[in-house]
This record gives sequence, structure tokens and C-alpha cells, in this order.
Amino acid sequence: MNRTLTRAFARSALTIACGLAAGWLGQRPSLAADPDPSLFESEIAAYEQWDRQNSFPQGAILFAGSSSIRLWQTAESFPNLSVINRGFGGSTIADVNHFADRIVVKYKPRVIVFYAGDNDIAAGQSPDKVFGDFETFAKQVRQRLPSTQIIYLPIKPSPARWKLWPQMQAVNARVEQLSQENDRIIYVDTASPMLGPDGQPRPELFLDDGLHMNDKGYRVWTEILAPVLHDALRHE
Repeated sequence: MNRTLTRAFARSALTIACGLAAGWLGQRPSLAADPDPSLFESEIAAYEQWDRQNSFPQGAILFAGSSSIRLWQTAESFPNLSVINRGFGGSTIADVNHFADRIVVKYKPRVIVFYAGDNDIAAGQSPDKVFGDFETFAKQVRQRLPSTQIIYLPIKPSPARWKLWPQMQAVNARVEQLSQENDRIIYVDTASPMLGPDGQPRPELFLDDGLHMNDKGYRVWTEILAPVLHDALRHE
């Protein structure tokens, strides 16, 4: 797929998702139990409708997860790579697992860039539960897409959810350990650079809600991730 079409793909998918999921930017009720996945059915169906009307690249880099993925202009950030963005706002890792066949496996990506878990902790789930859900995701990928690598982006520190940072760090630490034991999982530390010299989240990286990143925040992630992606594609 050429660069122009790849960019158009990402913009169109983002527009569909934003239009159908207005208000679902990661702010969800505080519920320790997994939510009803039907909350996201219209968003997933919109992606499927797009796929029926357009071609998508084979062996691409798939970005999957919550609103931090969905709002990322991935095609523009990685213009020389074939990318597919299938983030959906407000989702937890369990939601991604529920829809994995429809928004992950079908694309047979070479690499999956994964970010979720932020909403899980905010909804009252324990670090054990969140880590367990990620393990489930990794096992699904291993079974269905054995040659696909997963790049895990750690749950980010944010002003809006700063009080939850210790629980988020606990999840991140366990996934980092898992990555040392599993050569198909790559842990990329995009979280530490979001902290300032005072150890607090850098406010200049966030939108006014203190939760979602602005362009500066995404530039931080892109600069860290780009060389990792190129290396992963060379050594897959």
C-alpha cells in the first residue's frame, strides 16, 4: 500500500471512530468488573465496514488498544511504514481481547503496537487482573499469529490519573519482566520520558483534560518507537 493510501486509511478510520464514539475518550464509569463489550460494537462495526470498502495492507504494523492509540496519527507519524490503527476509546485490555478476531487477528500483522490498561486501573481493576488480561492477549497472539511480535507501550503517567500511578507501575513492571522471558514481546519505555525532573507528569505533553496526549506527547512516543519498529521489522 502506498504512503498516500496508508495515510488516508488512518484518517478515515479515525474519523469513523470519532464520529461513532463521541465522548468515549477513555473516561468510563468506575467498575471493577469488565464492562459490556457491546458498548463498543458500533465502533468495531465501523472498522469492519471500512475494511469491506477498502483494502488494507498485509503484514502491516497494527496499533491496538484504547484512546491513546485511537487518537495517535499513526500514518503521519510513521510515513514510511504500512500501519493500521484499530484503537477504540474507553476500552480495556479485556475489551481488546473480546474483539481480537475482528480488529487484530484478521489483519495478520507483522508487529502489534499495544497500549491499554489505563482505563482498566481507573475502573478499579487490580494490577493482577490487568496483567492477567494482557497475558491472555499475548497468548491469543502467540496461538493465532505465532510469528507476530508485540510491542508493549507501558501505561502512561498522567496528571488526571496520577494517584493511580503506583498500580500502573505494578502492571508495567510485570509486563517488562514477561518481555524478558518471551522473545515475541518487546517492552518499550514510553512512560519514563513523560515524567519531568520533579518526578511528576509533564503537563506540556497533555491536553487540557490531563489524560490524553497532545502533539508534543505523541512526538515523544513516536521518537522512541520509530527505531524500535524498524529494528523489529529487520529482525523478525
